[in-house]
Amino acid sequence: MIFSGKGVTAAVLDTGISPHVDFDHRIIYFKDFVNNRTQPYDDNGHGTHVAGIICGSGAASGGRYRGVAPDCRLVALKILDQRGTGNSENLVEALEWLMNYHQKLGIRLVNISVGGMNGEEMNRRQINECADELWEKGVVVVAAAGNGGPGFGTITAPGSSCKVITVGSSDMFYEKKGASGRGPVGNCLFKPDVVAPGSRIMSCHGRNNYMEKSGTSMSTPRVTGAIALLLEKNPELTNDEIKYRLCQSSDNLQLNRNMQGCGKLNIEKLLHDDW
Repeated sequence: MIFSGKGVTAAVLDTGISPHVDFDHRIIYFKDFVNNRTQPYDDNGHGTHVAGIICGSGAASGGRYRGVAPDCRLVALKILDQRGTGNSENLVEALEWLMNYHQKLGIRLVNISVGGMNGEEMNRRQINECADELWEKGVVVVAAAGNGGPGFGTITAPGSSCKVITVGSSDMFYEKKGASGRGPVGNCLFKPDVVAPGSRIMSCHGRNNYMEKSGTSMSTPRVTGAIALLLEKNPELTNDEIKYRLCQSSDNLQLNRNMQGCGKLNIEKLLHDDW
């Protein structure tokens, strides 16, 4: 069943999703590309954490750990196993599935907090081509830069696509390892496109608990949630217009463009009417 309501619908490609109380009835579809199970589950926890950053209601914490866009609806596509690992074939299959079903399910946004898939080097081009094709169909694709830094040229697919919105971590630059992935990437002017907080982020775990995690995986859904809010306010915006607004409203951190992209996400400026 597809529910109507104020929020937009985002697809999360990850380890699955647990029916956490913070999602109430907003998990509208689940598909398992790993074990072919039919009911929502998450045998790792990463996907539930990511989804909570996008749209957890904060109900289990009295509002303390609330997601960015708590009216957003979710389509959860499980492409990673219980260890949080997967292969590029499952990612490609999920992206191709989205090309066929995004309109039927009303999906405007796709969050991919995934990088460094097994077989990625061989299939990087195919992953990026699928992400590009989904973008061309009008879907906003938001992907993690990956945690392969601090070296340059360390962004993983599909974040290495020039078309998608690639997200790094604004606070991981200052940690000892500085792990947030950095450009350059191919013919892109710079990558990532923007950065957002990703260190020690508290979000949903299990059915009614919370857990702290770090990484560009946590930065990415913050941007996805911000875009969901923008689409709630201005549903007519195209993905190219959204990417432009996102970059123009970000705060310049005065770092190399292949570290920070346009800068740090500023949700208030992004949602401002003065455009």
